[in-house]
This record gives sequence, C-alpha cells and structure tokens, in this order.
Amino acid sequence: MDPIHQAFAAGWPGARCSNLLDDSLSSDLSAAGEITPALTQRFVALARYARGAGAQGILFTCSAFGPAIEAAAQALDVPVHKPNEAMFLEALAHGGRLLMLTTFAPAAAPMVAEFEALRARVHAHSAEAHACTLRCVQVDGALPALLGGDVATHDRLLIEAAHAAGAADAVLLAQFSMARVAPVLTERLKVPVLSSPACAVRRLQDAMACGVR
Repeated sequence: MDPIHQAFAAGWPGARCSNLLDDSLSSDLSAAGEITPALTQRFVALARYARGAGAQGILFTCSAFGPAIEAAAQALDVPVHKPNEAMFLEALAHGGRLLMLTTFAPAAAPMVAEFEALRARVHAHSAEAHACTLRCVQVDGALPALLGGDVATHDRLLIEAAHAAGAADAVLLAQFSMARVAPVLTERLKVPVLSSPACAVRRLQDAMACGVR
C-alpha cells in the first residue's frame, strides 16, 4: 500500500484515508482466468462496505479489475474510481507513442481494452484529441522479485525493459507498485513517465471537489 499512501501524502496531504484489503482477489482472478460474476460481486460488496463506513470517495488500486470496478461505481452514489483511468486520460492528452510497462500479466489485456475504450470515448467528444499508439510490455520476473523482497531486481528489470522497448514519447507504469521507479525512468529516458497513483489521486481530488463521479 506504500505507493498510494505516498501519492496521497505528496499530492493531497489533507485527505483522510483508510484501507480495505482483500488479498485473495489477484490469486482468485489468476485461477479463474477471467473476471467472474462472483469476483464482480466482491468488488461491489467492498465498495458498499466502504461507503457504509463513511467514505466520500473510493479508489481501487488493482489494475486487473476494470469491469468489476465499473459495476461498483454504478452501485454507489460517490466517486468510485479505477486505478488507471486517470493515467490513461493524461496519456491521451499527451499523445504520441505510448509505452505501457506491466508486471502483472493478467492485468495487461483488460488494461489495453480499457485504454482503447477510453480513447474511443475521448476522440468521439473531442475533435482535437491527440493521436497516439499504445504498446504494452510485460516485464517478467519483476513482480515475483518485489513480492520476495528484492526491490533492487524489480527496479532493474523495469529500467532494462523500458530501455529495450525502444523509442516512446511517454511511458505508463501499469501497477501501483511500479511508481517508485518513475523518477529514475524520467531521468534516464527524458520523456514523461506517468504513474497510476499520482494521476489517480489528482483525479479523485478533482472529482470530490467538484461533486462529480
């Protein structure tokens, strides 16, 4: 949870945050191979529990469950945000050749689909939307290294993958756990590096300030 705590501390220190964790969701998704109705219902239940506890805005932090989070958003009367939508919106505003690095393989396809759906929606409502392409690169070995406590290997694999991927106009870090590498990549690649936590905090703050979902 450190990446999102750090993002709130840096971008919205006045927010009062609490955490709900179901640490079996990722493994259950890997076992099921898809987002099942049961998994979706668990997200709705988590969101309703948070709302019942007084939450005025909810940010989910796992990137693999977009459709389930959308269902939770429809069930509640406060902002319920997906972890990557804000980053995608900022990437679309930037345009050009976009490179997305991911360390959790089951998240890759849903995230690409989420990006493409959002791009179509943005382009349908804006004649001046920037053209862009998105490449998604899976960084094998990085997440197991991080889960095993080998942060240095996790970071090294991400940096190597970014360099090996070739030219890009902006880099997107798909998982919240990757945010720690953003400053190093920005310095080395000399292009914008967008991390989900920082973008998500900005968007949630704006939504709650404006009273929109």
